[in-house]
Amino acid sequence: MKECVFIDGIRTANARAHKEKGWFRNVRPDETLSALYTAIFERNPKIKPEMIEGLFIGAANLSGMQNDIARSAWLATGLPESIPSQSICNQCPSGMSATMDAARAIMTGEVDIMLSGGVEDMEKVPMGYAMDMSPRLAKRYSPGELAMGATAEKAAEVYNISVDDMIAFACWSNEGAKMARDTGRFAKEIIPVKGHKEDGTEFMVNTDQWIRESTDPVAMKAMKTPFKANGVISAALSSPLTAGAALMLLMSRDKADELGLSYTYKYKFGTQMGNDPTIMGIGPIFAVRRLFEKTGLTPDDIGCIELNEAFASQSLACVRDLKLDNPNVPFKKVNTWGGALALGHPLGESGARILVTLLNRMKMDYPNEKYGLATLCGGFGNANAVLIEKVK
Repeated sequence: MKECVFIDGIRTANARAHKEKGWFRNVRPDETLSALYTAIFERNPKIKPEMIEGLFIGAANLSGMQNDIARSAWLATGLPESIPSQSICNQCPSGMSATMDAARAIMTGEVDIMLSGGVEDMEKVPMGYAMDMSPRLAKRYSPGELAMGATAEKAAEVYNISVDDMIAFACWSNEGAKMARDTGRFAKEIIPVKGHKEDGTEFMVNTDQWIRESTDPVAMKAMKTPFKANGVISAALSSPLTAGAALMLLMSRDKADELGLSYTYKYKFGTQMGNDPTIMGIGPIFAVRRLFEKTGLTPDDIGCIELNEAFASQSLACVRDLKLDNPNVPFKKVNTWGGALALGHPLGESGARILVTLLNRMKMDYPNEKYGLATLCGGFGNANAVLIEKVK
């Protein structure tokens, strides 16, 4: 088996998915992805577009503007027709699944140079857009139980996650994201894309729109819980609707050495697991357990962790069940630059985005750690986990 190394990882800023207030409201999802296609070659001049042997892009909803978006955005950018592509749908893990598939193709020796990533615009292609759910599925599960908010409520109930703990977690996530933004930690990964402020002013979007300048735990506790009577999950404890894209350049180590390229981390191992869709958010528990079983590692071996924050309840349930870090914030390893509660969750993009951020966190803040882990849940009960390892 060949080794697959990460050469570069980039993303757009995450913008609010709102037709009047979103910074990317006038930017199509193929355009955000196109900006990354262009930037990856500008940042890596030794790699020419015709050298790419495959392109895998994930999106949770491959409808409307996102129909076969990997290919359509590539061709719209003016890039070579000869490069094969796949648009991959696996709900929220889509961008991570695309990267896992790309890494496996490299490791088996089928290819040497791949691009992978994810994209989603939840304003222009809303969640569930054009979905026609099988009536047979409704015989097995109540449709109301499959709604994302309902699954988060169930996670809070089953794992006994308190509102106060979830509020502390959400505040800490925002504080971490604000710190990372203000100290320039995101600067290496974010590619500026032209957008519009709320007043219509054109500007280069180079920071994530959802990050709050401050949080108010008292106000958060008073917010309504729309998903369930006497429920505990509010908008403050949920990832917001978002637009964004992420992209990575992966390569066999042999090819990278041949081209004289530098790298620090390699793809080590990946797992996918299914679980009860009515409590989909706990999927990382099963994916990470399998990863530990297959590799022989334990939480103590992992130096840095990115866990996608779909909801505060499922995030805390995963951290606690797997013993990834302290039972509650502050964390030492998990999401120290914030997570989706603060940055937003553009569904199919997030699995790629957390890998991009993991690589940067490892390099900047955890340079002596051997292993990093990224994991996330997905609608209908799918979860992925990826282990990266520092190259010797």
